Amino acid sequence: MALKQRPTEQYQQQLDEKVSRLHHLLAEFNPPMPDVFSSPIKHYRMRAEFRIWHDNDDLYHIMFDPATRQRIRMDSFPAASRLINQLMAEMIRQIKPNKKLRYKLFQIDYLTTLSNQAIVSLLYHCKLDESWQQHAITLRDTLRHQGYNIHIIGRASRQKICLDCDYIDEILPVAGKNLIYRQVENSFTQPNAAVNIKMLEWSHSITQNISGDLLELYCGNGNFSIALADNFHQVLATEIAKPSVAAANFNIMANQCNNVQIIRMSAEEFTQAMQGVRIFNRLKHINLADYQCETIFVDPPRSGLDEKTITLTQNYPYIVYISCNPLTLAANLHRLNQTHCIEKLALFDQFPYTHHMECGVLLKRRS
Repeated sequence: MALKQRPTEQYQQQLDEKVSRLHHLLAEFNPPMPDVFSSPIKHYRMRAEFRIWHDNDDLYHIMFDPATRQRIRMDSFPAASRLINQLMAEMIRQIKPNKKLRYKLFQIDYLTTLSNQAIVSLLYHCKLDESWQQHAITLRDTLRHQGYNIHIIGRASRQKICLDCDYIDEILPVAGKNLIYRQVENSFTQPNAAVNIKMLEWSHSITQNISGDLLELYCGNGNFSIALADNFHQVLATEIAKPSVAAANFNIMANQCNNVQIIRMSAEEFTQAMQGVRIFNRLKHINLADYQCETIFVDPPRSGLDEKTITLTQNYPYIVYISCNPLTLAANLHRLNQTHCIEKLALFDQFPYTHHMECGVLLKRRS
């Protein structure tokens, strides 16, 4: 019988397979060999969601096998941050004997940071009352007394109770700076902080020698906008989700990025504004002609770029495209490759031990 492989060997094999798959998928576009950025093999996920299973007097976290839907008890979760693993055990220990906190509890969500802050969201199938809030305050204070920098949120149908606030502040070391990022509960954040740092540093390095201004679509909480700000004269970024826009504006102030402007618009709306299809009141204080953008940065959803946004993107000499779905990236490249060629390619292993790939390309307009 063959010896069981060590996790590091298994991980490297899986990463090598992803590199091969990505290179094969994009081969028709003649890309360079990718820069490959690996993940820690344990404790890389900064957020996790678990269903809660009630078994007579027992109570524990579970996940479901995606193939069989079989219930799997999770007393620990090696993929999650060390802080999540500590909190998993402590939350069960505190909630199990507390009838008020455990009644109709069906899910616990964890969001943590490298700066050792945490939000724990308790989800219920019943209305939360003042008595629940008092028990939750006691739980929060107990955990803080134990040294946890924690916020607790209660959620039920049409109900959200924040005992303090619904955000935490991450600190990421990027290109010699410590950058502050406000992260809002139930909003998108990059799940793998270690790989996110590598994504930011790669994006920073490949744009260092590009002049002009930067336009970014789908900016979220300003994850890339903040990191790239010192490479450009001005940064104009768009995002549609209100909580993300608020977080992005906080991050601009916290990091003193005075050259970054966020607009609350979808990529499709901004495309309409640029093409003169519609006039938006949200742009009345911004003169788009003041921006001389040489570079456009896109980090679209899994569905990729729509046709009109691709057309807009082709107007810029440089395109930085971060993709969470190489299949839609390849589909978009059939259009983008008509006007641009791939200068740089990178694979970021955000999700080790899965088939998912995150990648980035720098495209330059053909002569």
